[in-house]
Amino acid sequence: MEKVSVLAITKNGIQIGINLKKQFPSWKIYAPSKFSDNNSEIQWYSEPSGNKIAELFKTNDALICLFSLGAVIRLIAPHMKDKKSDPAVIVIDDKTNFVISTLSGHLGGANALAEEIAEKLGATPVITTAADVNKTIAVDLLGREFGWKIVDDSNVTKISAFMVNEEKIGVYQEVGNTEWRKKLPSNVTVFPTLDELKNSKSKGFLIISDKKIEDKDILKNAVVYRPPSLVVGVGLHWDTSKEKIKEGLNQSLEKFALDVNSIAKFVSIKKTQDVDGLINLGKELEIPIEYFEKEELATIEIPNPSKTVQAFEGTPSVSEAAAIKSSAGSLVVEKQKFPPDLTIAIARIPN
Repeated sequence: MEKVSVLAITKNGIQIGINLKKQFPSWKIYAPSKFSDNNSEIQWYSEPSGNKIAELFKTNDALICLFSLGAVIRLIAPHMKDKKSDPAVIVIDDKTNFVISTLSGHLGGANALAEEIAEKLGATPVITTAADVNKTIAVDLLGREFGWKIVDDSNVTKISAFMVNEEKIGVYQEVGNTEWRKKLPSNVTVFPTLDELKNSKSKGFLIISDKKIEDKDILKNAVVYRPPSLVVGVGLHWDTSKEKIKEGLNQSLEKFALDVNSIAKFVSIKKTQDVDGLINLGKELEIPIEYFEKEELATIEIPNPSKTVQAFEGTPSVSEAAAIKSSAGSLVVEKQKFPPDLTIAIARIPN
């Protein structure tokens, strides 16, 4: 976490804060000025602690409170919004007996941080999240370390309840890292096809795919994860517009039933001047861009070489060659032409 603050309101708490600072040097420690001993490692404040906690709650990734759990809950309650935006909040008692994950345990990282702090302090971590207590799959966190996205989280709570209550859960995965499947709970079964998943007796589904899922009967009981598995190769002119590239991309994705949220990167040839249209689309979609020299692309075997591209770019392919080279995989969409100035090809990164 980039920004973590510690709030202490007792003398014991201040000493705990100083000890935490030794273990986590980037953390900032805040304490009331009435206890000030001019220690430069402490940010002394004079306003009411309720005002200070409100400020820190809004500006930090995590907030460590060194006073009672009840007081912390009362002070943060007016400022809580949702688990996507609230910071991690951890409470540590005045004798460092317990490190309590209080808010944003999963998505905010409070559970993991509480475990880390407890280990450093020799304290007991207190984690109450059902998935952690039951040592089962945390539906809202699955694949997070691999860069997977949950675009529609409307079923997360329902499927999480099925998971912790040991209802039958079916999994279908066609892309992305499979390490997480090495040790599955007994109520979770992996199916090789979507049809088998649908026809199983599973109460909920976890689907890991870069393809569009249209079946509403599946979707109403599913959480769909989008791994960054697709590399989009783009052949273009120096003045090809963002709108043209976006239109061609959307048509290609629609034609081959692929999902935009699984695009890992755009790739193209290195020109003397980068193309503004591609740069701007990358910024809009928050997708990075990678470039290759023509000599690198000329060595890649591709299905659709072009004499025209060879004449203008010094390589028989840009979109297909760049997609294959960057992905180290194979094409799932061969070159799509959008005359006169755009081609798009898509490759899949191997599992």
